[in-house]
Amino acid sequence: MDKIWLIVQREYLTRVRKKSFLIMSLLAPLLLAGTTIGIAKLSGSSDTEVVAVRDESGQQVLANLAGNDDVRFVPAAGNSLAEATAAFKKAKPKQQALLYFPPTFSLDNSKGIQLLADGNVSLKRQNNIRKAVNKTVGELKMKRSGLNQTVIENLSANVELDAVDLSQVGGRKNSVGATTGAAYLLSILVYMFIFIYGVQVMRGVSEEKSSRIMEVMLSSVKPFQLMMGKILGIAAVVFTQFALWIALSWGLTTVAAPLLADSMKKSPPAAAAAGVQEAAKARETATYDATTATAPEAPATDAGPLDFLDGLPIGSIIGGFLFFFLGGYLLYSSMFAAIGAAVDDQTDAQQFMFPVTIPLILSYIVSINVIINGDPNGPLAFWLSMIPFTSPIAMVMRLPFGVPLWQLLLSAVLLVGGFIFTTWVASRIYRVGVLMYGKKVNYRELSRWMFYKG
Repeated sequence: MDKIWLIVQREYLTRVRKKSFLIMSLLAPLLLAGTTIGIAKLSGSSDTEVVAVRDESGQQVLANLAGNDDVRFVPAAGNSLAEATAAFKKAKPKQQALLYFPPTFSLDNSKGIQLLADGNVSLKRQNNIRKAVNKTVGELKMKRSGLNQTVIENLSANVELDAVDLSQVGGRKNSVGATTGAAYLLSILVYMFIFIYGVQVMRGVSEEKSSRIMEVMLSSVKPFQLMMGKILGIAAVVFTQFALWIALSWGLTTVAAPLLADSMKKSPPAAAAAGVQEAAKARETATYDATTATAPEAPATDAGPLDFLDGLPIGSIIGGFLFFFLGGYLLYSSMFAAIGAAVDDQTDAQQFMFPVTIPLILSYIVSINVIINGDPNGPLAFWLSMIPFTSPIAMVMRLPFGVPLWQLLLSAVLLVGGFIFTTWVASRIYRVGVLMYGKKVNYRELSRWMFYKG
C-alpha cells in the first residue's frame, strides 16, 4: 500500500506542477462562461425575419396575417408571382423568404401554399411561418362563423403547468428546463473527463514503456501496484481540477449574477417588452374580472438568479455524480492502462480504443434520446443505468429527475463489481504487456496474456 501511495504522489505532483494544468484550471471556467454567454447572445440577438407575401387567394389572408417577435410579413412587390419572385431576389438580404398563396387556396383547402427562398429554409423559420399562417386561417374561419374579434381573443388560451415532485417532502415544484439542463451538463462532464483522463493514463503508460523507465520501476514495485498508483494519481488530479473549477465558478456566479440581473432590469428593450406584456395582462384581467368578479392574483416577486436550482435534488445529484464519475473513471482508465501497456506506440492503440469507447459513446447518445423523447425512469433508462459500462453516464443523466434509492444502490454495487472485474483483467494484461516490446498485438494475444502464470 505504501508503494501505491508513493506512485500516487509522484503522478499527482508531476501533473499539478505543470503550467498547462494551472492554465486550464484557471481559464476553463472563464472560457466556459464566455462561450455560454456568447452563444446566448448570438442566438438571442437575431433580428425579426421579414417575409414577403403574395396573396392571390382572395381570402384576405395577407390583410389578417399578423407577425410576431420572430417574423414580420410585408406585401410582395409586383402584380404576379414572377414579378414578386424577381422583386424578392433584389430585396435580399432584407427579405428572407417569399410566401405565396395560390388562387386555389381556401380556408377549407389550405394546400398549395409555397415558401420560396434561395437555398433550404431552416426548420425554425418554417415553424414560425406555419404557426402564423395557422393562427390567421383559424381566426378567419371563426370570423366566417360569425364570431367577433373579442370572442375570438377570449377563446384562445395559454395554459402553464407547474410540475410538482411528490417524492419530496411536502411536494416540490420542479423545473423541466433546469432538470434537463442539469442532465445534459452532468453527462457531458462525465463523458468528457472519463475520456480525456483515461487517454492520459494510456499515454502515460505507453510513454513510460517506450522510454524503458518501466523496467526500472518494476524492479521495485509490482505491475498491479504501478497501474493502480497511476490511475489513482490521475484521479486525484481530476478531483483537484474539479474543486478549483467549482470554487471559481461559484465565485464568478456570485459576482456576475447580481450584475446580470441589474443589466436586465435596466435594459430598455426588456423593460418595454415587459411593459407591453403587463399592459396586455392588465386588459385581460380587467375583462376577466368584469365577467367573473374574481380578484386578480398578486404579481409574483422577482426570482433570484439561482432560484431554478430549488427544484433539483442537489445533495443526491452531487453525491451521485462524484461516485459514478469516480467509478466510471476507474473502470475505463484500467482498460486504457491495459491498452497503453499492450502497444508500443499511439497508432497501434487505435484498434483497441474503439471497442472500449463504444459503450461510453452509445450510453451518451441513447441516454439523451431517452431523456428528450422517452421516460427517464423507463425500462431502457433503467437497464442502461444498471450495466457498469453505461451506468456512469446513464445514471448521472437520471439523477436530476429523481432515482429510487434501491436503483442507486444496485447500480453502485454493479459498478463496483464491474470495476473489480475490469481491473483484474487489465492487471493481467498490464503485467505482461509492459515488458513486451516489438511485437504486434491482437485480441487473441491479449486473451492469452490474461491466463499467463507467474
